[in-house]
Amino acid sequence: MFDHQKLVLCFLVGVMIMRSRFLFLSVAIFSSAVLLNACNSTSSKVLTSAPYDTVGTDQVRLANPSLLMDKLDSLKKGLLYFAPVDSINKIDPKVARNMLKDSIYRELKKKPKHIYLTFDDGPLLGSKAIDSIVTAKGVKSSVFLIGKHAKMSKKLTSSLQKYLDNPLVEAYNHSYTHANHRYQTFYADPTVAYTDFIRAQEDLGLKHKVARLPGRNIWMFGDVKRLDGRNGGTTAEMLHEDGFQIFGWDVEWRINGKTGESEQTVDMTYKAMKKFLDKNMGLYPNNVVLLMHDDMFQLPKAQKQLGALIDSLKQHPDYNFEFMTDYPKKY
Repeated sequence: MFDHQKLVLCFLVGVMIMRSRFLFLSVAIFSSAVLLNACNSTSSKVLTSAPYDTVGTDQVRLANPSLLMDKLDSLKKGLLYFAPVDSINKIDPKVARNMLKDSIYRELKKKPKHIYLTFDDGPLLGSKAIDSIVTAKGVKSSVFLIGKHAKMSKKLTSSLQKYLDNPLVEAYNHSYTHANHRYQTFYADPTVAYTDFIRAQEDLGLKHKVARLPGRNIWMFGDVKRLDGRNGGTTAEMLHEDGFQIFGWDVEWRINGKTGESEQTVDMTYKAMKKFLDKNMGLYPNNVVLLMHDDMFQLPKAQKQLGALIDSLKQHPDYNFEFMTDYPKKY
């Protein structure tokens, strides 16, 4: 009887040992799985989280849609890390980088597009027509004004006031003298140039600290700094340090104000803007800034062209007209 009891006891002990080993093995397998998942998550952290966008048979994780442009900016600056190929990561870093970029652009194509109509050098003879057209079309526009022009006649003073009173128009700084059209000399003394802008800001009573430099396509706002290879950068930096945002342009439309003629038809200008949006050619995807000048729209012929361009852009339900103070619209 004693031997039988001992045999049963040994059997039970054996079963308990087997169960303990099975439990240990199960815990080990589960722990390994968790660790592997954590490693994978860490190695792909630069690709952040869902949603997924399929690229061939692989999947690339996109940033949160509200941060797509920031992710793209970091990608362009080389700030994102892509893990090298190893037993876990099977995608070459260069391939992964291109997959992420293509995926971001595909997501951005689904987002709205933003149009910035900007008019320089007002108030001038075309300013009244511009004010009327954008009001009739119900679109936002941005005007970069010259301080001394407002004092040239009562008519121009009236045009300035129309701009300032129009909720569809925002008025910004384009200097007081327009450098007297001697740009190289003007920007050679940054202090004089800076003072010229401050005078315009005060005389015109502008409430937005936004500027565009005459004769220069310079961008300087936030951490963005893009120069055009000519002098004027120091003046822009002084204005930026004083709280100004400096904006350039993507596409320019020229019309002879005295004849109403232009080598650029409405259709050509429309297609140039659309190309910038479709091909992501601008400083920021989904945003395009059009440069025009107030004196272009003195004659009815040119005024009709402006209306036609706006109508061409408005046919796209995902195109929105914005003020430069809202540049850029990010996703």
